[in-house]
Amino acid sequence: MILTPEILAIFILNSLFLFFGIIALILSIKIYSKWDLNSTKSLQYKLEKNSYLTSTIIKFIFLIKLPLFLFFIFTLDKISNILPGAMCAAGVVDATPYGMYLFLVKIINLYLFGFWLILDKIDVENEKLPYSKLKFGFFIIIFFLFLSELILETTMFLSIDPTTMVSCCGALYSSTSASYISILFQIDPFILVSLFYTNFVLLIIFYFYKNSYIYAILSMIFIIIAIISLITVFGTYIYQLPTHHCPFCFLQKDYYYIGYLIYSTLFIGTFYGLAIPFFKNISYYKISIFFIIAYTLIVTIYPILFYLKNGVWL
Repeated sequence: MILTPEILAIFILNSLFLFFGIIALILSIKIYSKWDLNSTKSLQYKLEKNSYLTSTIIKFIFLIKLPLFLFFIFTLDKISNILPGAMCAAGVVDATPYGMYLFLVKIINLYLFGFWLILDKIDVENEKLPYSKLKFGFFIIIFFLFLSELILETTMFLSIDPTTMVSCCGALYSSTSASYISILFQIDPFILVSLFYTNFVLLIIFYFYKNSYIYAILSMIFIIIAIISLITVFGTYIYQLPTHHCPFCFLQKDYYYIGYLIYSTLFIGTFYGLAIPFFKNISYYKISIFFIIAYTLIVTIYPILFYLKNGVWL
């Protein structure tokens, strides 16, 4: 087990989140099971007052989640200096069997939490509160995913052995790796880049056609292709090394923390793209395409600058 000030801070915050989350869960179950807008009984009036309290608690938890996710990555990167063999957060994630699962659950929760915030905003803007029952029922589902995240995070940090050698990112993200990651490097880079830009062009086209369902599907595909191409192709130009494929190292100071901007633009762009069919807000198209274009420009500029400087592609 490793206990640094950063990990201790995460444990304290998670304890607070769990305490308030349980309160919100109990109130959400009560509201979801007994909510009736047509009722004039005192119970309904009490539920409406409780709904504002519950929403405030949930928003407090969710609005802290995004900066805490960035702090989580920062913590992994920092404790990599303690683990023998680790060079960045990749080694810490691989140090236990729980790291990759934790990352996936965290990312899924970020999208779900964001959807809940949008649903809550739409609900409170309408005096009839038409989505109150739906949003609290949605939270009941999210809570258990959130609980899974807290359990995985606690288990991962408690399971890290600072005396055990771990793999560095160079070993984990390579064609010779024994993990499933090595499969990615068997895909022709030209095909990956072609798929990436084809997906991008299709998003532009359906931005103008305003087909929400196709745009959302393309946004979901874009997440997958963008991450794979970032690891196998675009990342090498950030590092200017054809063998360096780590998706974490460019979060470090040596690369001007560009990874935070890269992942933030990808998340915001695809999040609003996925939200369009559910919330039917035309302005989400503009937000989504703006950040998707920003992401594409960022990852594209590195190969172009490398080619202009060296006259060759990696």
